[in-house]
Amino acid sequence: MTNIDAPSSGSETFLRLFKALVLVSVIVFLGWFVYGNATFENPERPFKLGLDLAGGSHLVYEADTTGIDPLEVPELMNVLRTVIENRINIFGVSEPNVYVESSSFVASEESERLVVELPGVTDVASAVAEIGRTPLLEFKLMDAEKMAKQDALLTATNTDPNVLASAIAALGDPYIATELTGRYLESAKLEFAGSQSGQLANEPIVSIKFTPEGGQLFADITRENVGAQLAIFLDGEIISAPRINESILGGTAVISGGFKAEEARALAQNLSFGALPLPISLLSTQTVGATLGQEVLDKGIRAGVIGLGLVLIFMILWYRLPGLIAGVSLLGYLTIMLALFQFIPVTLTAAGLAGLIISIGMAVDANVLVFERFKEEFRLGKGARAASTEGFARAWGAIRDGNITSLLSAIILFWFGTALVKGFALVFGIGVLVSMFSAIFITRALLLNLPDVRYGDSKVWAFLLGSGISK
Repeated sequence: MTNIDAPSSGSETFLRLFKALVLVSVIVFLGWFVYGNATFENPERPFKLGLDLAGGSHLVYEADTTGIDPLEVPELMNVLRTVIENRINIFGVSEPNVYVESSSFVASEESERLVVELPGVTDVASAVAEIGRTPLLEFKLMDAEKMAKQDALLTATNTDPNVLASAIAALGDPYIATELTGRYLESAKLEFAGSQSGQLANEPIVSIKFTPEGGQLFADITRENVGAQLAIFLDGEIISAPRINESILGGTAVISGGFKAEEARALAQNLSFGALPLPISLLSTQTVGATLGQEVLDKGIRAGVIGLGLVLIFMILWYRLPGLIAGVSLLGYLTIMLALFQFIPVTLTAAGLAGLIISIGMAVDANVLVFERFKEEFRLGKGARAASTEGFARAWGAIRDGNITSLLSAIILFWFGTALVKGFALVFGIGVLVSMFSAIFITRALLLNLPDVRYGDSKVWAFLLGSGISK
């Protein structure tokens, strides 16, 4: 029995053509946007290149979590990351990438590291200096008895230096650590004290404000230790040791130390934008030259262009006109991906470029599934348009399942992987979603606008559509 397809009405034909033109127009617009942002000077949304492509500095710090509750470490490391990011941004370092690396649960020794990547910054000493200026703020109670004994030892005469050092070490630290640190600091600002505050008139001081939790902790410390001295340490050095006269409520405190106005202003700025919740030490530094980064970028782009070109040639030779449509769909896919990299924005690394190139194969895979189902329906005598519709319907299940499994793999890699793996997983995951869009919308819209020929027609369109379909 011959399969007869219902003819399309004029309105349906116009609607199909209109959808195809809209999609093509959007792709062209996005292509111009991507081209402009890649080539024009001072683009609004330039591509963000990672350290391995742009060159720059790679710094690794280790955080000292001694005495910290393991349950609080993740939160403190996130605070530390945010503080370092703010600190770098203040001093004009562009596009920093700061992330936390924790030791594996199988590691013999637990460690928490902070990795700082500064694309485009090759002066490592300058970068380390900027981060090193970030202060560690601590509040410690003074043990008056130990301090008195230490002072007595220091003022003693005819004492052997080695004996003196041993005696002081035996006394122990006269400062008692509290839980109050820069972790609970909300803000700090420069003020000038008046004579009524107990300070010299117009003396520069730094007024600090704690978070609600820090304010309560500060109130408890002052209430329970009236008459004691509360030493304020900045980067391990004592800068002030006021005596607690009464319980201090309201979550505010004053740091005074005979500052000059410029020193107090710098201290307030440093505390406001960079009080570290944990002490850190620099473990390693690495510099990636701009020339090397550009070479990696050029090779990645070349690999992508060659891969895309070979795929387009294969699709056109094997499927002819539908293959050409698949090529347009692939170019649309690539344009959308590059536009997303600029809008989201995604920091492109060498691993991300690899994810983009691999996702091109995923985009082609969906077209191949559709075209193979299309050939089967075309052989049965259906017109090209009906065969296309049926081909999409039959291929959808395989396309959906294949892309879902790939997307799940990308999610798992992103969730458990290191920063390098996350760059690959993010680009690959986005590529899977965009490839589904390009196959379902772009390829389908263009394919349905082809001439509605049938298998065996002597027209030239039958030859083009019939590649790989002949008996």
